[in-house]
Amino acid sequence: MSIVYNITSKVSHEIAPRWLLWMQEEHIPAILNTGYFSAHQLLQLLDQDDSEGPTYSLQLTAPSRAQYNTYIQEYAPALREEAFRQWGNQFISFRSILEVVN
Repeated sequence: MSIVYNITSKVSHEIAPRWLLWMQEEHIPAILNTGYFSAHQLLQLLDQDDSEGPTYSLQLTAPSRAQYNTYIQEYAPALREEAFRQWGNQFISFRSILEVVN
């Protein structure tokens, strides 16, 4: 059963264009290069209060819960640390996991 790892991020207007480019050119490729995800999509939420900045959702598909768990244990801490080193408190993220039903 496939797992979708969803990372929703609110990004300050000040860094939004640079953050988006960093996500597309560096962060997402680094996540995909771990080999634990088979697909991804980056979305911008609409009809949100963007007064503090835009909100994005990165959805990554893992073929199994075991592969997701391995990614979380082996790679996620360093990748999260890199994001905070790069952008500090200019963004906030929350994460959720979903199981594909059909």
